[in-house]
Amino acid sequence: MRKLAKLAAVAMAVMVTPAMAEDFPSRNIDLIFPWTPNASMAANQILAEAVGEELGVAIPVISTPGAAGTKAYMTAMGRPADGYTIMDAWVAPLVLQPVLGKADWTYKDAVPLHAGVSNAFSIGIKSGDERFSNLQELMEYGKAHPGELRYSSGSRNNLPHMVIARVLQSYGVVAQNIPFGSDADAFQNLKSGEIDFSYVNVNNWQQDQDAVDVVLVMSDLDESREAYGGAPNFNDFDRDFGLSGLASMGWDWWVVSPDVPQEKVDVLRKAMAAAVTSDETKEKIRALGYVPLPWDYDQYHEIVGPVQEQLGKMAEALAWEQEQLKKLN
Repeated sequence: MRKLAKLAAVAMAVMVTPAMAEDFPSRNIDLIFPWTPNASMAANQILAEAVGEELGVAIPVISTPGAAGTKAYMTAMGRPADGYTIMDAWVAPLVLQPVLGKADWTYKDAVPLHAGVSNAFSIGIKSGDERFSNLQELMEYGKAHPGELRYSSGSRNNLPHMVIARVLQSYGVVAQNIPFGSDADAFQNLKSGEIDFSYVNVNNWQQDQDAVDVVLVMSDLDESREAYGGAPNFNDFDRDFGLSGLASMGWDWWVVSPDVPQEKVDVLRKAMAAAVTSDETKEKIRALGYVPLPWDYDQYHEIVGPVQEQLGKMAEALAWEQEQLKKLN
């Protein structure tokens, strides 16, 4: 089925003439979003509106959830390669699922337009916890009580779980991951003291800042720190976490099929670069707790390549965590 879709996309690309490219775009462009509606979709709706204003057409954001984002990726890449479909490629479908062997493409198979936004993850503890008040104390407690600390990354084996496992491994701390149905459930259980620390996303934290202390923003971007009220990030610790750039957070690039004619790719790239670098657009995105990313299409391989390498190390950290817990049982 995918091969037939690919052939159809190529055929449509061949049919595009220079005259058609000059008129591009003449109708709405679809942005395929890989999750159910959420704050990440809202951030991209801001971006889509700005890019649409540059192009003079609307860019509706179409939620297409399923299979950890791979359904959306296959949907976008299976459509005619005429420039009227853009994939909002988040790290999960673009890099993580291929690394886990659950998708048969790599990030190199897509053509980048521009980086979009990022939302850094953080580790939070319940405010007023008398056992620890910062990351160093939390890790010292964890080393003294192997296997006793309970934390959550929402669901198991997701990207926040991989990042936290990597951080714990760097300290030699073994803790139990308790799965919950949603990030909000994990946040509520942290506040009630059912778990000792947790992955916290910026949206939950900004809505209830007094209940949870952020002890580590898992990013080395200064803007990510600011989204969490100046909480410490990787740069504030004299330790190599083995995580840098975009590897430890959620992020997206807008990409298109490699069969889209270059003339149309150029039009889309120019419009998106203008939209992302607009001060008005950046302020709207920051108001949601997200960070607008500055990288243009020609930096795609330089920025995304290291993410693929580091995700492999994080997968190893998950295996390490499971092995250590088995030894304790």
